[in-house]
Amino acid sequence: MEEKNEILYLFGFSPNKVMQLKNLLMILKVQIINHKRIAVVLIHDGVIGLSRKINLPILVNELLDLPIKVYGLIPDIAARGIDIEDIHQKVKCIQYEDLVDLIATTPIIASWI
Repeated sequence: MEEKNEILYLFGFSPNKVMQLKNLLMILKVQIINHKRIAVVLIHDGVIGLSRKINLPILVNELLDLPIKVYGLIPDIAARGIDIEDIHQKVKCIQYEDLVDLIATTPIIASWI
């Protein structure tokens, strides 16, 4: 992967667990001020709610509106019965190999699983 991020968040909570996503959003908004290249990889249940076929949860919309990169892990998307073609256009779908590349090239990793 060609992207070089300063901070990479791995987020695995369902958007239905509102407090976890609210906390992440609060931290991201503060960090955006000092860091220009922040990315979030949605894994596990974190991919729930990304389909354009449903109304996106308010907090997911808020995440997607931030000036950050947002990735979704394809095996987790598929495991939850979500069609890759229906994923919101702001989310870049990636494979495990891409996740490994992102982790290997990013100096700060924060895992929220």
